Amino acid sequence: MHRSSPVAAPVAQDRLWLVAGTGEGPPLAAALLQRGWRVQVNVVTAAAVRAYAPHPALEIGVGALGPQGVAQVLQEAQRKGRPFRWVVDASHPFAVRISDELQRACAALEQPLLRLLRADPAREPALAPATGSGAPWPTMPKPSSPEPLLLEGVSALEGCGPWQGRRLLLAIGSRQLPEALASSEGARHFARVLPAPSALALALAAGLPPERIACLRPAVGAAVERALCRRWAISHVLCRQSGGRTETLWRTLAADLGLHLLLLRAPQEPHARQGLAWAALLERIGWPA
Repeated sequence: MHRSSPVAAPVAQDRLWLVAGTGEGPPLAAALLQRGWRVQVNVVTAAAVRAYAPHPALEIGVGALGPQGVAQVLQEAQRKGRPFRWVVDASHPFAVRISDELQRACAALEQPLLRLLRADPAREPALAPATGSGAPWPTMPKPSSPEPLLLEGVSALEGCGPWQGRRLLLAIGSRQLPEALASSEGARHFARVLPAPSALALALAAGLPPERIACLRPAVGAAVERALCRRWAISHVLCRQSGGRTETLWRTLAADLGLHLLLLRAPQEPHARQGLAWAALLERIGWPA
């Protein structure tokens, strides 16, 4: 009597790995979950987890991915029989290292990789929908204030002086604060950093007094950022040319409050890593099989 061999169950194609922070990450995760995808997110700090709404199909890993971390995550998923249909790189434009590692590891393991191209606020200012509907970002009015000044690096602040009497908000994270303070001597400095002990420690070590440091998540909202600028009577803001929601927010506030906006120029995206805008990315990802 012939006995047929058991047929292996098909591998589920409903898992995504989203590498993102707290800017574009939460609304993108919500849009993917709404489509029925099971989403694994990796963030750097425990504080970033709070930006993501809990969901039974959402798994969040915390911690920086080391040089072999990306490959290990992909290999472990394959070994457990739970491979990712897509890996989505929605990391910060300045996070060049993690994007490079994602590109190398996914190419080596033949893992499909997509990258989110953040909206350029200078051309199409937009905020991602808070509902997580996956709809394209609605456009906002063009700023009426002078164009922001693009800087090639933090040290270029020296050429923007004299700084005496100016009140400069540094919204560039905590690692570059010492260089920013040294390059804008004479200004009254304020800083907006992540709500993490390490970030606060770096800001204090740079010489900023506690009353001039705000520990806030990137996606805290325009109302809080506006109130902060008014309370501190800010005249100038230094932030990154990050595109998407964060840069749009600062451009809008600068126009509304009459602030001088200084942008650290974003690294050039390699041609091989050109991404997809919000709507095109969701269309490419589609729905779970």
